Amino acid sequence: MANDSQKRALIVGASRGLGLGLVETFLARGWQVTATERRPSQGLAALNSAALRVETADIDDDAGVASLHDRLGPERYDLIFVVAGVATQAHDPVHAVSREVAAQVYLTNAVSPIRFLEAFRDRLAPGGSLAVMSSILGSVALNETGGWETYRASKAALNTLARSFAVRHRAESPSVLILHPGWVRTEMGGAEADIDVETSVAGLADVIAAQLGRPGVQYLDYRGDTLAW
Repeated sequence: MANDSQKRALIVGASRGLGLGLVETFLARGWQVTATERRPSQGLAALNSAALRVETADIDDDAGVASLHDRLGPERYDLIFVVAGVATQAHDPVHAVSREVAAQVYLTNAVSPIRFLEAFRDRLAPGGSLAVMSSILGSVALNETGGWETYRASKAALNTLARSFAVRHRAESPSVLILHPGWVRTEMGGAEADIDVETSVAGLADVIAAQLGRPGVQYLDYRGDTLAW
């Protein structure tokens, strides 16, 4: 059972990679963590912590998200972080990707995270932050190399929708963090990436701790540097 001073995080999409690493990091830092998975995760099961609650949810399933909201009851969270995302056929140019795949990448990476935040914003504790996992690839200004076309577009859309979400709820002065984890050695990032999961999630946790509850929208990388839109 968490005490009144213990921070609470809801990490959405935590079965592996960065999501799992964030769960481990916040647990190690004394947080109470609720983590979601789409299907049973050996990584989450192995953590076996009294401070960890694991739930099943798919951000593309509105009924499932509503069910999760009900199951979690009145719990409030200092951090609600939607990490889940896909990179289906990311290396193919947009004309070589089927319309169905391109649409699904957009829905999962851009629409579903914002719908989740909308559904759960009533569960954010005072002084807390809402966060989405974006990418430097979502920056239009920094796109000088091309590639990863549908993925880039989905993350640019996520950034735009997150800003619109904050404007829509401006009267509540929400704290919205749009975060780039770096190029990380995960299944998505590949073996040639710059940094390991531990470096990325430690940096992300530091950035979140420093910015927690700060009103407005910020687009930051894992070192705390502001990125160009």
